[in-house]
Amino acid sequence: MQGNRKSHGLWELTAPAPPYTGPLVGDLQADVVVIGGGYTGLSAAIHLAEGGVRVLLLEASEIGFGGSGRNVGLVNAGMWVMPDKLSDTLGPPFGERLIELLGGGPQEVFELIERHGIDCEVERTGTLHCAVGRRGLEEIQIRAEQWRKRGAPVLVLDAKETRRKVGGGNYTGALLDTRAGTIQPLAYVRGLARVALAAGARIFAQTEVLTVSDMGLRWRVGTAMGSVCAEWVIVATDAYGKRPWLQVQREQICLPYFNLATRPLPDRLRTSILPERQGAWDTREVLSSFRCDQSGRLVFGSVGALEGIGALVHRAWAIRSLRRLFPQLGDVEFEAGWFGMIGMTPNHLPRFHKLDRNLVSFGGYNGRGIAPGTVFGRVLASYVLGRLAEKDLPLPAAPVEYRRFRAAREALYRAGSQLVHLTEARL
Repeated sequence: MQGNRKSHGLWELTAPAPPYTGPLVGDLQADVVVIGGGYTGLSAAIHLAEGGVRVLLLEASEIGFGGSGRNVGLVNAGMWVMPDKLSDTLGPPFGERLIELLGGGPQEVFELIERHGIDCEVERTGTLHCAVGRRGLEEIQIRAEQWRKRGAPVLVLDAKETRRKVGGGNYTGALLDTRAGTIQPLAYVRGLARVALAAGARIFAQTEVLTVSDMGLRWRVGTAMGSVCAEWVIVATDAYGKRPWLQVQREQICLPYFNLATRPLPDRLRTSILPERQGAWDTREVLSSFRCDQSGRLVFGSVGALEGIGALVHRAWAIRSLRRLFPQLGDVEFEAGWFGMIGMTPNHLPRFHKLDRNLVSFGGYNGRGIAPGTVFGRVLASYVLGRLAEKDLPLPAAPVEYRRFRAAREALYRAGSQLVHLTEARL
């Protein structure tokens, strides 16, 4: 996007074209203004428009410009945090309520895709959380036990079955979550934009919000060439927030994550690497993820930014890693490479903020944006429509926390990922 091949990579090459969403010009009126054209903002816009209110969405760049158009495309249930820890952190009633909501997140995504015919390469064969060593196996066993006691259809595979489903590697096991799957993430978010427009929402891209003014009963949202007055404002910018939402973005530590995509694999390799088309990632602290798209490209990623010396270090590591993981690949050639930012909150859980009167936000997905973003967009719409009381939300309202030494910690993540990938011996 915007002439930068490192921003959206393969997804930009293979996604259907976006619907036309020109910039806002002039002064308009609405019931609700949504800021941000990603999963959360567009899901909110869809459900608000279907609820009969006038909704207008503003996107500073292009639809899916942020994390929604750059991620791996894993549609996972829950969060990185273990279910029991999540429940203990939030306490009743929010802990178990959030677990139940996000446990059903993938199903909600898939039903939305099917209902509206969104073309986004859906694969509903589950995901594999691959265990590295004894500690990794213990981790997935604990995670599986905690999900199973809540009725989730998860299964721990042994090393032999894991190798069969992965097509390589020496993992000690894997957690198969049949609720989950994969999509083409940019195609999905562009599809959501089409659905929102068809439902009656108005969308304006290339329209950065510059000011937000309280006019008493309504808010005035000012842009370079116009404004919108509305009773409600929903902020759905997450880790890519700009002014005047910098306080929300600064609550998160931004972790860079890259992906590299091979050229389409020949048929003999497609049937041996991830033959059932699950998406996968491992239990390493500096994790790696891998999946295939519907054209047979292998998409491989990890923590790091493809810029400067990091681009050389991470690419070289990826080649070494893929050769160890899948020796049958032979020479590895990448067709595309891209990276984005993951926003990490203090407790590694999403956050609900009441920033002011009728000015709210959900964000902080910690690398799990597809299902939570879609679900929280619907929840926000229900809240604004008056169908869901604050006490019934999946998260309590929380104050915005300022993260100390944020820039230094982000620099440490970049340097640390380069050091690990420079020295790491893979499976």
